[in-house]
Amino acid sequence: MDEGLFIEPRKIHCVNFSYLFSQSCCIFLSEKVSKHTKHNTLNCSPCKTPCVPHVRLSATTRTPLTDVHAYRNLVGALHYLMFTRPDLSFVVHQVCQFMNAPTDIHLVAGKRILRYLRGTLDHGLYYTPSPTFLSAFTDADWAGDPNDRRSTSGLLVFLGHNLITWSAKKQLTVSRSSTEIEYCTLASASAELCWLHVLLKDLGIYFHDSPILWCDNVSALAITSNPVFHARTKHIEVDFHFIRERVLRKDLQVKFVFTTDQLADIFIKGLSSHRFYDLQSKLLVPVDTICLRGDNEVNSSHYTRIGVIRL
Repeated sequence: MDEGLFIEPRKIHCVNFSYLFSQSCCIFLSEKVSKHTKHNTLNCSPCKTPCVPHVRLSATTRTPLTDVHAYRNLVGALHYLMFTRPDLSFVVHQVCQFMNAPTDIHLVAGKRILRYLRGTLDHGLYYTPSPTFLSAFTDADWAGDPNDRRSTSGLLVFLGHNLITWSAKKQLTVSRSSTEIEYCTLASASAELCWLHVLLKDLGIYFHDSPILWCDNVSALAITSNPVFHARTKHIEVDFHFIRERVLRKDLQVKFVFTTDQLADIFIKGLSSHRFYDLQSKLLVPVDTICLRGDNEVNSSHYTRIGVIRL
C-alpha cells in the first residue's frame, strides 16, 4: 500500500428520519522529515484531546522542517475532516497559521491531531427532527495569540437542536479589551444569523421567534441593548453597532449563558481533557451508539476509497 493519508467518508445513514454524517478515517501517515527519520502513525496510541491544553502555537525558533510540502499536505488533508468534525476547528486553525515556515514543533502538533483522530474515528454529526428555531453561541479569546496578540473568535449556529455551521476565526485587528472583541464577535454572529434567517425563509422555512444569540460576557450584552452606553464604546468600529439596531428592532435576541454552558469555548482555545470531552459530547455522536440501518451490509463489505492525499 502506498504511503499517505487516506480519508474514507462513510455513507450518510438514515434512522427514523434522523441522519448521521461521519468520516471514517483510515490513517496511514509516513513522512520523511529528515534523511534518517521516519514517523509512522499507523499504529499510534490515541490521545484524549487534539492539542495540548492551555498552550498556543507560536512562531518559534525551533528547527525548520526540511520537507515543508509534507506539512502543507497534512494540514490540507485535515481540512476535509472539518466538514463533519467541528471539534477540530480550533486546532486545525492553529496549524494552518504556520504553512509558510513550519518547524518541528508544528509538525508535532499536526501529528497529535492524527493521534486524537485515531481514537475518535467513529464520531460524526447527528441530525434529528426538532423544533424550528435559530440560535447561536459566540465566544472569544482576548489577545490569545502570542505572536501578534490578536483574538480568536468562535461561532456555532443551530437550527433547532442540530448544528449547521461553525467557525474559528482569528480577528484582523488587535482589540483593546475583552468587551470589544466579544461585542465584535456578537456583531459578526448576528450578520450570519440574519443571512441564514433570510436564506431559510426563501426556502420556505419560517420562524415564530427571533433568533437567539448566547454570550457569556455581561458588558458586551449591555452594549447591545443600551443606547446610552455609546460614550464608552467610541473606539469600537461603527459597523459593529449593526447588532444594536437588530436588538432594538426585535429582530434578534441576545441572552446570557454561563461560561460552563458556552459551547463556543471549544473553538477558541485548547481545553483540558474533561472540559473538551464535555463540549465534544454535545456536538458529536459516536456511530456505534446508534443502531443504523444497513450496518450489516456496511460492516460486511469494504469501504470504497474516494480520496487519496499523499504526503
